[in-house]
Amino acid sequence: MGKSHPALRFFLSFAAAMFLSGTLSCAWMQDKSMTRATPQSLYHQASELYQKKKYKKAITIFQRLKDEYPLEDVAILAEIGIADSYYSNKEYPDAYVAYDDFVNRHPTDENVPYALYQMGMCRFNLIDTVDRDQSETWKAKTEFERLIARYPQSQFVVMGEKMLLDVKRMLAENEFYVGQFYFKQQKYNAALKRFEQIAKDFPNVGLDYKVKYFIAETRRLIDEEERTAKKRSKKMEQAPNI
Repeated sequence: MGKSHPALRFFLSFAAAMFLSGTLSCAWMQDKSMTRATPQSLYHQASELYQKKKYKKAITIFQRLKDEYPLEDVAILAEIGIADSYYSNKEYPDAYVAYDDFVNRHPTDENVPYALYQMGMCRFNLIDTVDRDQSETWKAKTEFERLIARYPQSQFVVMGEKMLLDVKRMLAENEFYVGQFYFKQQKYNAALKRFEQIAKDFPNVGLDYKVKYFIAETRRLIDEEERTAKKRSKKMEQAPNI
């Protein structure tokens, strides 16, 4: 066999070197892409995103941690992280579902009182104005009462009791708003029913004085109407038949 041309030998050597270099590079990139992040690193990454208020990205990483490492202890914290991310992003219905799922999946976990408190806060943040439907207010009341009843020694009970007082005040104010509406319409019996309901169900929430006043005033007006009606009836009975 004859000798090959020097330029051809250089080209072949260069091509072989480039092929090997490319192969090794691809192999390194493949190994790197196939390396799974640790649960701790994923949690740290998600937490940093949360701190930067990148809540949707944080949810994605927390969810990845849950999916890839469901048996790790930190996966439980990732569930709370998902719920907190929804809450901080003001997606309260989704946050409520996430906290509720956590409570149902981990009923004995130490973070359950916190989750229950946050469930109440989700409902609280969905409360409408005093002149609107108060369904969410009643639901918030139920959540805070559940927290207080189930975990009376929890640090979250103090906050829960404060929120419960606020919720009761809102419900009382709604009842008072309706009562005043009836009062202004001179539908005193309907108004009295509302005022007396407040006195019975929501004492000591800051409305006691004016509720007491309106109960007394409404009863006075009802008595006055009844006396007027009796006088009118008596006059009609005494009037001569024509």
